[in-house]
Amino acid sequence: MVNKYFEWSGKISHGIYPGSMTLQEASRGELLFFGLYYAMTGLHALHIVIGMAFIGYVMNLVVKNEVQHDNFAILENSGLYWHLVDLIWIFLFPLFYLIT
Repeated sequence: MVNKYFEWSGKISHGIYPGSMTLQEASRGELLFFGLYYAMTGLHALHIVIGMAFIGYVMNLVVKNEVQHDNFAILENSGLYWHLVDLIWIFLFPLFYLIT
């Protein structure tokens, strides 16, 4: 998230953000790329924040000993959610950073 903050700040300081004059003068391909870039990385960041809050909540339940050997579904679901968010990044990273 810190890395995304600096990356987005750099792009915004160069005038590359949705609705900017720089992007309005760019080609349709660049406009589409940066629109998808901001939408997809922004949604991914939102899901990371939600996942961190969810894992924090579940960790609190574990510390309070409310998660037992016969009541572990919330713990398992928090792990599944986090790994889904991680798996999505495995596809987003090459899409935006490795493919030229």
